[in-house]
Amino acid sequence: MTTFGNILTAMITPFTDDGHVNFQEALRLAGYLLDNGSDGLIVCGTTGEGPNIDDRDKLELFTLIAKEYGHRATIIANTGSNSTKKSIALTKAASHTGVHGVMAVVPYYNKPNQEGCYLHFKAVADSTDLPVMLYNVPGRTGGRIEPQTVARLAKECPNITSIKEATGDISITQQIRVLLPSDDFMIYSGDDALTLDVIQNGGAGVISVAAHIVGKEMQKMIALFKEGKVKEARAIELSLVPILKAMFITTNPIPVKYAMKQLGFCTGPLLLPLCDPSVEEAQIIDAAIKSYKQ
Repeated sequence: MTTFGNILTAMITPFTDDGHVNFQEALRLAGYLLDNGSDGLIVCGTTGEGPNIDDRDKLELFTLIAKEYGHRATIIANTGSNSTKKSIALTKAASHTGVHGVMAVVPYYNKPNQEGCYLHFKAVADSTDLPVMLYNVPGRTGGRIEPQTVARLAKECPNITSIKEATGDISITQQIRVLLPSDDFMIYSGDDALTLDVIQNGGAGVISVAAHIVGKEMQKMIALFKEGKVKEARAIELSLVPILKAMFITTNPIPVKYAMKQLGFCTGPLLLPLCDPSVEEAQIIDAAIKSYKQ
């Protein structure tokens, strides 16, 4: 089976106090994640506050992380936006940074129809030789790519090799797997809580937020499940419910960025329009962290 690994962590982006990318802390965080359960990293995605980072800083971050860790992990650069022209430009530039692949989201706000989605992703794929991961997250974008369009793209564009499926609807994974039965096309859960359900329906793994904190536990859970030890895997899944709930108690990446700060990383501020969790939310996150890091 072609795979990028069981767990790709959508890593947060540390910033300095004045809101610039803290490149050294990003490298330290990337190493920590890879030492604690992650098989690879998504850089400057939603969790990494990608829409708020200048392309120049994104490219520097792609380059630094790929150079430092590309020999031991899959590094995927988020290059998508709601502009096809801008997505192509960043994809072309990222193709020279040493990353192993790029991820492109369904264009947000514009709400393209399925033909528009097809043309957008085909144009992005045609602009690079790297593997392209589609990102379907209608809760964020207001639009979606349907399974039939995913299959059309995968069949016509050899370098469209995977999808981050974050609709929260397991039937979408099932439909994609029926249309693309070969394991060569990788389906990754975009929801931590649906990891095992996606794998059970032909998925490769998860693009995770919670792996910042419980990466080793999630890696063990997936390994057990793939070995056929379903009961043991499901027991771990249930044990992770409090931390998963805490990580999504408010808009991602607010909880996970707060959590990593509590664990000793210089995460810096969230960039507006994102802001810190409320006192009540912070207390819930603190309690969840304590239960796993005591």
